[in-house]
Amino acid sequence: MKISILEKITLLLVSIILLIGYILFYTNVQNFEIYVREDGIVEWLTVVGLLAGCLVCLSRFVKLFKHKNWWFLTVILLLAILLFFVAGEEISWGQRILGIKSPEFFVEENSQHEMNFHNLVINGIKINKLVFSFGLIVMLAIYLGVMPILYYKNNKIKNFLNASGVPIPRLYQTISFVLLFIITSLLHHEKNSELLECGAALLFFLIVFAPKNKSIFQHQV
Repeated sequence: MKISILEKITLLLVSIILLIGYILFYTNVQNFEIYVREDGIVEWLTVVGLLAGCLVCLSRFVKLFKHKNWWFLTVILLLAILLFFVAGEEISWGQRILGIKSPEFFVEENSQHEMNFHNLVINGIKINKLVFSFGLIVMLAIYLGVMPILYYKNNKIKNFLNASGVPIPRLYQTISFVLLFIITSLLHHEKNSELLECGAALLFFLIVFAPKNKSIFQHQV
């Protein structure tokens, strides 16, 4: 499969985001912190990547509604909902933009006193660290590393994943994720995770938009 212009532009955008981050970090840390702050350009590009993936899924759901079974459509819709939820969490559901006051529950249980779930602290355990950090890394490792191998090696698994509407990462997408993780890890700042999240959101959009098994999302007339 050839890499489309949109894919190349997205990869270039991720590279530019990382390059700017490195330049700012090594020239002016204060400007770097402005670059990766909440409601800043990096956070909004993260949201753009997530919502773009969501829109691709919704478009496929509508286009294939009369042509695929309920299971295939359910998986597509669930992925769209998941991406929308993560995008909402990223900007605390527009709370800061709209000036909405946090309900008492979030004031007491949220480490940043914001109206989101990923910063909740339950019995001293940070949900963000447990689910959105450790859990997400494990799931991505399985999705990006193990699943493509099984997809290529086992026809039963391949057929199941195709029948389930699961987008399978292409090799360049998996390599891009690995490079992203390494590059952001080398940036020794507590906010390096913001660059990681932004790059991951845009790269995941590429997986949704142009997976290895893209043909399963095309209705054959």
